[in-house]
Amino acid sequence: MNTDKTPAARTPLNIEVSFRRSYARDDANGTLKNISLTGAFLTHGADALRSGEKLHLSFSVAGRERDIHAVVVWSNSFGSGIKFLPQNNRDVQIVDDLIYFVESRRSGTRDVLDLIFKKVA
Repeated sequence: MNTDKTPAARTPLNIEVSFRRSYARDDANGTLKNISLTGAFLTHGADALRSGEKLHLSFSVAGRERDIHAVVVWSNSFGSGIKFLPQNNRDVQIVDDLIYFVESRRSGTRDVLDLIFKKVA
């Protein structure tokens, strides 16, 4: 059993999401500010989320709508830390694909900037 409490490496991002509390009828909006395979930081303008609340998140990546379940681990005035609750391997793949999408876009931008700097130098 792994008792290591070291947080998983986080990838910064800025992805708009809609989410619904397990007992709510209406969606709220928020933004994922960083993500790992196990969870994310969610900023939101909705009423404060409580630790233990279950959420259903929806977001779009490369034109494809994605859904995943999560639970609020902690919350403060800046947002909430959420832990993903993957139901199957597909859910894990959704998070992995999102991280890959963000990192590949970032490295693609870096490649363009490197090329510009090489031409200028």
